[in-house]
Amino acid sequence: MPRVKGGVTTRARKKKVFDRAKGYWGAKKNQFQMANEQVRHSLKYATRDRRTRKRDFRGLWIARINAASRQNGLSYSQFIRGLKIANINIDRKILAEFAFNDDPVFTEIAALAKQALAA
Repeated sequence: MPRVKGGVTTRARKKKVFDRAKGYWGAKKNQFQMANEQVRHSLKYATRDRRTRKRDFRGLWIARINAASRQNGLSYSQFIRGLKIANINIDRKILAEFAFNDDPVFTEIAALAKQALAA
């Protein structure tokens, strides 16, 4: 059986790893074994953190809604309960956007929630 030289294939495989490892610190960017290991870890972290990002944003939205609703005399839980009673279906992302950028609209929504709680 003749000898097969795999230089082109090996170089292509290594190039793919080194392209992904660009910008890493130290030997992780230019030594194949270390770069390969770091790229595998990085891909694993990226997958994990795409899920974590969703949790982090929800926490941020809730914090913003809570701060704005307290300025309008309601706690976060009272505000959300008032929205449910008033049958106002706005998700937290949009509520946080109103709380952060559009105070008069959020004040109106908070007033509707307050009325629903009182009734």
